Amino acid sequence: MSDFEEPTRVTTVGPAKSDPLQPKGTDCIVVIYTKQPTLLGKRFPLEASPTRVGRGADNEIVLDGDSVSRRHAQFDRRGESWFLSDVGSTNGTYCNDEQIAAAVTLRNGDRVKVGPTIFKFLSGADVESQYHEEIYRLTIMDGLTQIYNARYLYEALEREIIRCRRHERDLSVIMFDIDYFKRINDVHGHLAGDFVLKELARIIQQRIRRDEVFARYGGEEFSIILPETPLEGAVSLAETLRQRVEEHVFSFQADTIKVTISIGAAQLTDADKTANELLKRADELLYQAKRTGRNRVCY
Repeated sequence: MSDFEEPTRVTTVGPAKSDPLQPKGTDCIVVIYTKQPTLLGKRFPLEASPTRVGRGADNEIVLDGDSVSRRHAQFDRRGESWFLSDVGSTNGTYCNDEQIAAAVTLRNGDRVKVGPTIFKFLSGADVESQYHEEIYRLTIMDGLTQIYNARYLYEALEREIIRCRRHERDLSVIMFDIDYFKRINDVHGHLAGDFVLKELARIIQQRIRRDEVFARYGGEEFSIILPETPLEGAVSLAETLRQRVEEHVFSFQADTIKVTISIGAAQLTDADKTANELLKRADELLYQAKRTGRNRVCY
């Protein structure tokens, strides 16, 4: 798995500096992805206009990290709307995975990325209920890739094991890992590494059926639960995914990044008593694929 970046430090938003006659809304941003897990779900009301984000201590929201500029981005209220602007940062500010060149109007649910941190903008009369819904999503979803997380994977696999044994159906799991992911981070930077994770999840998601569960297992490792699928079907899918990733062009800013994956595929047997045992066998096969040359499927 990849090494995480340095911790992200966030300060509370200070008192409003805008015109006192300006209406005070309940709009806010919520941390949905960060290299410091204790910050997940932290909410920052947007009260000051501008609300500035950056590495410098004079910002309302302070983020540590080499990919964050001293003055990086800011939120401005204009009438009833909030706007996001980049203020000359080195690595850019992103809204919904697109780098912004000029101020953009934020809409409810937009995702804002500053360095390694991703915020979600919540707006409207039901911000409180949206916030609680977002907190629930954080318990089952990965904030960076927007696919399921390891916790949901375990719970879903336990349910599938019970179901397939009751109805005497097949069940398989594949585990895969990005080859030389640390090298990608070292050569192209951690922002490029985040891009590769998101883009990989996107292209794999296109091939996943409704009854299959795709999750980020941790770091650069992913897993897919395949109900009613024998080992032969799992291996066929794994090979399709391996080839699709190898042929895909991962382009981040001016860089083209070569990406391949190693995959392990395993089918449920009578000896598997828990979800963890099945996942462990698939994981061992994954590392066999890595030991024997990478960019291959082992089963």
